Amino acid sequence: MNLVRTAMLIAVLTALFMGVGYMLGGQGGMMTAFFIAAAMNLFSYWNADKMVLRMNHAVEVNAQNAPEFHAIVADLSKRAGLPMPKTYLIDQPQPNAFATGRNPNNAAVAATTGLLQRLTPAEVGAVMAHELAHIQHRDTLTMTITATLAGAISMIGNYALFFGGNRNNNNPLGALGTIVAVLVAPFAAMLVQMAVSRTREYSADQRGAEISGNPRALASALAKIAQAAKRIENPLAERNPAMAHMYIYNPLHGERMDNLFSTHPNVENRIAALEAMANSGTFAPTAQAPAGPTYGEPTETAGPWGTSQSEADPNTGPWGRAPGKPNDRWS
Repeated sequence: MNLVRTAMLIAVLTALFMGVGYMLGGQGGMMTAFFIAAAMNLFSYWNADKMVLRMNHAVEVNAQNAPEFHAIVADLSKRAGLPMPKTYLIDQPQPNAFATGRNPNNAAVAATTGLLQRLTPAEVGAVMAHELAHIQHRDTLTMTITATLAGAISMIGNYALFFGGNRNNNNPLGALGTIVAVLVAPFAAMLVQMAVSRTREYSADQRGAEISGNPRALASALAKIAQAAKRIENPLAERNPAMAHMYIYNPLHGERMDNLFSTHPNVENRIAALEAMANSGTFAPTAQAPAGPTYGEPTETAGPWGTSQSEADPNTGPWGRAPGKPNDRWS
């Protein structure tokens, strides 16, 4: 069913792209837009995950330099019946995470250093279970292609703003076509993008809680992430807002209302749904994971494990313990 929805979504965004092309250049512009959209879809299918990771300056980590984080993802992957995805860290103090990849066999999960610094291992595990749920539901392909096409439609709208007002006889709608291209098409693409994210976040919350067996840990993690995101800016996300819907929580400032214009559902509603799951009796009580050491505010020079790159010990994990030592129980 997800594959059908993905195909329908791509068709809608491609039609929007072609519509903008027609408004700006008539039939020739429409065909040009079609071939561009087809090329972008093909390119996005094979390379969107790499583009997203590169744009976020993500660094791949493994069992040697991030043993506990890697172990958490590996254990959750087994629980979910998924291949082990590649694991990445982003040197960013705002706590957040996302998943990407065209299918479960070519997937990656990324967490910010702020997530590892501010959350307990149990909460980190719950967040990564949410991201694995996106992979299992094959949301990652839809979300990355949507980000690419929505960004492209906005880009062509900006082009129309600066160049659509000239005397172009190929523009069948004249000034009206330019106005529609500038305003309506990017707005429509934005609505499609937001609708995809909002509906799938609830589904990923539910499946993530099932994978980790700890809905309250995910509820607690969302509360901490939301509180920190109000105070900590994510410059990379601000420069690339088309990627905002990929994160577990909206990394952009000023987008916290549960309305048509938010990329994510209201966090209080998500927490309430998770609490209802926890109270339903479906989940057996789980042991409280140790909170680990207390971290202060991340600094501008913070490396992947909360210290400056020059001081970082490559043999130390994200909670300050060396590889080979027992991991804290996280669920």
